[in-house]
Amino acid sequence: MRAERLGRAIETTLIVVVLGGLVVFATAQIVLRNFFSIGVNWSDGLIRLVVLWLALLGTLAASREGRHLTMGAVTRWLPQRLQTGAGVVADLFAAIFCALLARYGVAFVADSREFGDTLLNVVPAWWLQAPLPIAFALSAWQFLVRAVLRALRRLPTPREAPL
Repeated sequence: MRAERLGRAIETTLIVVVLGGLVVFATAQIVLRNFFSIGVNWSDGLIRLVVLWLALLGTLAASREGRHLTMGAVTRWLPQRLQTGAGVVADLFAAIFCALLARYGVAFVADSREFGDTLLNVVPAWWLQAPLPIAFALSAWQFLVRAVLRALRRLPTPREAPL
């Protein structure tokens, strides 16, 4: 439980800091362009990267809380026993899918490093792309844990879970 609370705190802090930094940087860029006719030439690329990172952090938070996209409308009508089994299968499928994305993300980042790609004019691209496989690996882990907890009946079924 302590590790889970620490993970929550880290994720929440990262989301707040990254989102706050994005808002401040984007606002500063707008002010610089509109009032001083200057700007940071790599700002658009940075903003796109930060939005991607926020999406990855949001994915982690959603999967941790069980608030990710699901086919809940279908499983709500199943009998209790089948709901649990369908939930376990869905969580295992999501874990496998995220693990595959993490695997291919590692290959993508490795290729980027090997070819010497850069982003934002000078930054090695793989530094900025590294969150991709990390986030998908963490999501895979969270879905695997949810599948095990659901199989052990330690997670609420869709009927018991809040909307």
